[in-house]
Parts: sequence; C-alpha cells; structure tokens
Amino acid sequence: MKRYVIIALIHIIAALALTGCVNLLEGEKESISEHVTEPYVRPSIEQIAVSGYDEFFLTLLGLILDHETENQLIYHPLDGEDVQAEIQRACYVILNEHPIGAYAVADITVNAIRLVTYFEVDIVIEYKRTHEQLDSIITISTERYMRTQLLNIMSEHREEAIIRSNLRLSDEEITEFVRETYYQNPRRVVMLPFVTVETFPEEGVDRIYEVKFSYTESPSMLQQYSDQLLLYVRRNAANAVGETDAEILLFLVENLIASATFDEGTARTIHTHGAPNLAATAFGALVGGSAVGEGFAMAFKALCDELGFDNRVVLGYFDGRIHAWNIVSLEDNFYHIDVAMSAVNGLETAFLKTDTDFMEMYQWDRENTVRCEGTLTLEDIIGPEEPEEPDDPDNPRNPDDPENPESPDSPDNPESQNDALIEDEPVEVE
Repeated sequence: MKRYVIIALIHIIAALALTGCVNLLEGEKESISEHVTEPYVRPSIEQIAVSGYDEFFLTLLGLILDHETENQLIYHPLDGEDVQAEIQRACYVILNEHPIGAYAVADITVNAIRLVTYFEVDIVIEYKRTHEQLDSIITISTERYMRTQLLNIMSEHREEAIIRSNLRLSDEEITEFVRETYYQNPRRVVMLPFVTVETFPEEGVDRIYEVKFSYTESPSMLQQYSDQLLLYVRRNAANAVGETDAEILLFLVENLIASATFDEGTARTIHTHGAPNLAATAFGALVGGSAVGEGFAMAFKALCDELGFDNRVVLGYFDGRIHAWNIVSLEDNFYHIDVAMSAVNGLETAFLKTDTDFMEMYQWDRENTVRCEGTLTLEDIIGPEEPEEPDDPDNPRNPDDPENPESPDSPDNPESQNDALIEDEPVEVE
C-alpha cells in the first residue's frame, strides 16, 4: 500500500512541475532577468551602384530632384581615382555652381567607407526649398516663352515664379518683362505686382530665377476682380456699334466717358506708372466707375483687344504730371486717343490726334514709339458741328433765318402775320 502512495505522490509532483506550479510546494520565488536593448538596424535601402565622378554627380542630382533626404550607394572608383576628393568636388559644384543645388539645397553630408574594392557612401541632404517648389521649376529658352509663362502665372495671381533659363537675364530685365506683360494684357492681369528677383547661382549661364510677386490685395480678391473685369469687357465690347472701325472706336470712348469719371483727387497723389491703386487699372474704369488716366487707358486697351484692334498703352506725362493714353492703328495709320482728357476737355481735344497735336501738352518716348501722322479727324466721323444759335444782342440771329422771330418769313413775326391777314381779306369791288 505504501508503494502505491509513494508512486501517486511522485506523479503529482511531476504534474505540478510540468504546469509551472512547483512553487506551491517550494514556496514563492521572484525571477529577475536583465533587459537587453536591441541595437538599431537601419531599414534596408536599395543601394545604387555608380562608377566614377560623372555617375556619382548625376545620381546625387537625381536624389535632390526627388527631394530625397538620405540614401546609400556603392561607389566603384575608376583607375587612380581619389574617391573622397571626387565626392567633395561633386558636393561643392552642386551646392555652389549648379542651379538646382544652389536654389534648393542647404547642405550635403557624405560619409564614404572603403570596403575592399569599392566604397559604401552614406548621403544626407538638407533642403531650403520644398518638393513642390522643385516641381514647379519652369525651363525657358526664349524670351517669347518667358512672356507666355509670366502671363499664365500673373493671370492666376500666383505669388512666385521659379524659372530656369540660360538667357543670362538681369533682375531689371525680369522686372521689365513683368511690366510689359501687365500693360499688354489688361483683360487678364488686374494689377501690376511688386517684384523681387533672386538668382541661383549668382553667376553663370544656366541659372534659376526666383521671382516673387506681392500685391496690395489678396490673390483670392484679385481673382474676383479679374472675373468681374472680364465680364465687363466682354459685355461692353459686345454692345459696341458702328459702321466703320473709326465709329466703333468712338463708341467705345463715349461709352467709357459715360460710365466712369476722372478721379482728379487720386490723380494728384499718383507719381509713378503702375501704381497699386484700382483707379489706375482697367477694373477701376470699367467696374469701379472711377479712374485716373492710366485706368482709362488700360480699360480702352482691354476693349480694343477684345474687338481685335491694334492698340497700345503709352506711358508718359500730361502737362508735367504722370499720365497714360493709347495709340491705335486705323486705316494703316496711327493715332493718339486719350480717353481721360476726352472726358475732361471734350472729344475734339484728344480723339484721333497726331504727334503734332499732342506735342504741346504731352511728353512721351517718341524715339521708341510709332509715329502718329494720320489725317482722319473726329469731324470726318461725326460731320461738322452745326453753329450754335446766338441768343445775345452782341451776336444777333441771322435775320434771314426762317426760325428767327424777326425774320419776315417767320410766323412769329407780327408783320408777317398782318401781311397774311391782309392777303386773306376779301377785295372790295366798286
């Protein structure tokens, strides 16, 4: 019997040991194990293999264009090549001489370790521009394409243009391109922006121009102005009537004069062309109903452009003050048209005028402006004006005018009435 009891106890102890409950027999125990920190293992990176300086340079530039912040590559040196020196040379050229690197990269850190016959190169790149800015770079090779791209950017009221070009442009030339784009496209560009230009690198043929635009209004507000302006331009142009081009131009001028007033007070405060004031824009004249000379000129050009008339805005002076007006092509001749002064002083003073007509009061760059020598006049369009009837003693009416009450033929003349009565009286016959 004892033997069976001993065997049962042995089985129980074995079962307890297998279930981890041996501590029930031996009492409580505390087990402490040391925590071992796993070493950092960099995620596996697909290694790029290059041979020599040129391949390394192009690969590094590709990483920058993709806005990669770190990578690892295998560098197989060419015969006799100093890998460390070539790596440093590539980094220097990209940071200081290449337009992409000079524009977008703040620093490049490279660590090269020799492993038997090749080098393992770890690269870390720090940026001063975003990936979106890198992607927005526009490559331009001609001045015509430059103007096209500036128009697209300015009509969308963007705040910067990033242009890569080998045209060797100066900051002043870029700024002048912006001004020309504005004055040639008043239907699409509401306001002339302030412009700053930064060049990367500062020297060289192939460079990136970072052109910053700033406005007195927000881009969203300017877009609203642009939409309204285009609506007014199309509506006014569609309503233009006339049997000849000259009559249509006259209609446009008269319509502008009727719908907008010349803002004399604002005109006295503006001392530069392209002032950031709505009164100096086409929007001011067509939508706002009030403008200075430049605003009238821009509005008139917008309408002429819509109808296909060859015309341009002239930036100059009137009686020594900043002013702007238009030159139009009509029947193979050019003429001055100043809408603002037509509104102030009358159409006969500033509509279809020659250089000679404007020479006394106007000043402009005549050497670089087409000559206006046409012979058509306002009188040719509307006919001679009928003389006003005098109504004062010093300038008496024509006595032969039937409408003159003093005329013998006038029904208002008493003598004429008496004569009529006498003639109507029956004749007595003796």
